[in-house]
Amino acid sequence: MIDESLIRRLKASKKVAVLTGAGVSAESGVPTFRGEEGMWKKFKPEELANFDAFMRNPDMVWEWYEHRKDLMSKVKPNAGHYAMAKMEKLFPVFTLITQNIDNLHRIAGSENILELHGNIRRNFCINCKKQYNDEHLTLGGGKVPKCSCGGMIRPDVVWFGEMLPGSILESAFKAAETCDFFLSLGTSAVVYPAAMLPVAAKKAGAVLLEINPETTPLTQSTDYYIKAKTGEVLPQIVEAIIK
Repeated sequence: MIDESLIRRLKASKKVAVLTGAGVSAESGVPTFRGEEGMWKKFKPEELANFDAFMRNPDMVWEWYEHRKDLMSKVKPNAGHYAMAKMEKLFPVFTLITQNIDNLHRIAGSENILELHGNIRRNFCINCKKQYNDEHLTLGGGKVPKCSCGGMIRPDVVWFGEMLPGSILESAFKAAETCDFFLSLGTSAVVYPAAMLPVAAKKAGAVLLEINPETTPLTQSTDYYIKAKTGEVLPQIVEAIIK
């Protein structure tokens, strides 16, 4: 049973911000970063997902990302993703902040998305920074593609040792600090700086809801905690708001 006061306070909100983590993607069956099979099992992600590795052996790193792109292309949004897309239409201001790179929020129909760690479906030239979606590239050859300027193309994701995109992080904190209601969904609350977003929202006076099968360092600071998967509970919350 969902707390009636939670629904009442959410209904009264004008500005809502949501942070999603790996748990939301896991409900769709997105393979974990460290769960690779076959030849990739002998590598640590840190050995492949960094710029130095890319410069040393671009074809190998690109082949690994082609493998990951292929795995992720087979998964679909779950009920939680679709519930968030519905929520976006229910509030004057709705900001979806995600740590996930799988593009499932966009496929589900969400539009105002801040992707803290990038998007595996996007790529860019390391020289001229020109953007390329996967559809613009020939995938499957295991060879790093080249830009029209001759530069190598890499996935548009944040690698180990790289900073999060400054403008996106700034927008995420602005959304957190100005919202009435903040939802933390399927995130461990231990990866910084994303873990500071719900804290910033709470400090600024927002109502804080956490949905997660496991408690996290954030749990004790929340106004509401629901021990469940996002895809199980969020559709119920959306239906309750609409009633």
